[in-house]
Amino acid sequence: MSAIANTIFSPEMAAKFDHLITIYPLKRSALVPMLLYAQDELGFVSEPAIKEIAQRLDLFDLDVRNVLSYYSMLRTKPAGKYNVQVCTNISCMLRGGYEILDHCKAKLGIGHKQTTPDGQFSLEEVECIGACCWAPAMQVNYDFHDDLTTVKVDDILAEYAAGRGKDVK
Repeated sequence: MSAIANTIFSPEMAAKFDHLITIYPLKRSALVPMLLYAQDELGFVSEPAIKEIAQRLDLFDLDVRNVLSYYSMLRTKPAGKYNVQVCTNISCMLRGGYEILDHCKAKLGIGHKQTTPDGQFSLEEVECIGACCWAPAMQVNYDFHDDLTTVKVDDILAEYAAGRGKDVK
């Protein structure tokens, strides 16, 4: 039984939230995982999600917003169906990360934290995706693509646009 009577989340997600609260010594510690799960289910962290998560954790809405605004991987607006994150941290930068980012901007016709008019792609410059040995790298949703070239990026984006995504190398 969910702790919140009128949840905006699916019954499975509400149950996951209820469980999360039990595994941390302080309820507040479940905040970031809840925000990530909410974003996965809703596509972004909406105002109703902020309110419900605050209520579940006995926090003020402002406490949730403060954490939400701190983490760049959390969104308050919908992203595209395919969220392209290009790493520009030191290893990727030295191996062409900014060229890959600029290429994505030109190819998709959007800038950082923007979404294509058809809602298909969104683009973000990110600090690190943990692929330093295979730089430059990007992530599309949760799929990693590394050792990138502009030609490889074109092929990857074409595969996602065609709905085939993931295993494009």
